[in-house]
Amino acid sequence: MFVAAIDLIYECLFWLCGAVMILLFGYRVEHRRRVPRTGPVLLIANHQSYIDIVALGLASRRRVYFLAKKPLFNSRLLGGFMRAFDTISVDSTGFSRSGLEGILEHITRGLTVLVFPEGERCWDGKVSELKPGVTLLIRKSKATVVPMGLAGAFESWPRQRRLPRFAPPFLSWSRGRIAVSVGHALDGEQLAKLPRDEVMAILQTELQKSVQRAERLHRGSSN
Repeated sequence: MFVAAIDLIYECLFWLCGAVMILLFGYRVEHRRRVPRTGPVLLIANHQSYIDIVALGLASRRRVYFLAKKPLFNSRLLGGFMRAFDTISVDSTGFSRSGLEGILEHITRGLTVLVFPEGERCWDGKVSELKPGVTLLIRKSKATVVPMGLAGAFESWPRQRRLPRFAPPFLSWSRGRIAVSVGHALDGEQLAKLPRDEVMAILQTELQKSVQRAERLHRGSSN
């Protein structure tokens, strides 16, 4: 009963957040169907701002499970909300032993988990070098890996800015508009057989491709 209620709330929040993102940030997304509807899935994405979780969660019609740093769970209200939605608790590095165990526990249940392999929000809007911990997740879970590219969120809310900059679609075009492009799914079992450096190179390349497509969509072209 409780799980069904949470699923219903998630679905309602999906449509509500979608409407808000369109109105405030001119949100656009392409290739949602590239996220498999069944089986364990590891979503990897570039990390630009606090808005990323909402923007990327809206890029999948399948429920996505998120990561949050342990101190956030100390808040009674926010912590209770995150626990209700089965949010994964991680430390500041994200790919520590406890963080890996939490992510793997969700993936082995056949769920879809979003991670930011860069490890933190970017400082300049560009994709940083990925942390090697993501290869351990792939090797242990063999889950399907789907890259997601994000554009515009850095311009909307960079680390140096206290509040977001809105870019509604009914005003002139702004770099603060947000777009997400979902890349092609990668076979986790095949990736798990490759050397770590090769896996890292593949993930970096595929994520960068998705970001470039998101940037084109962000500018108003999907070509």
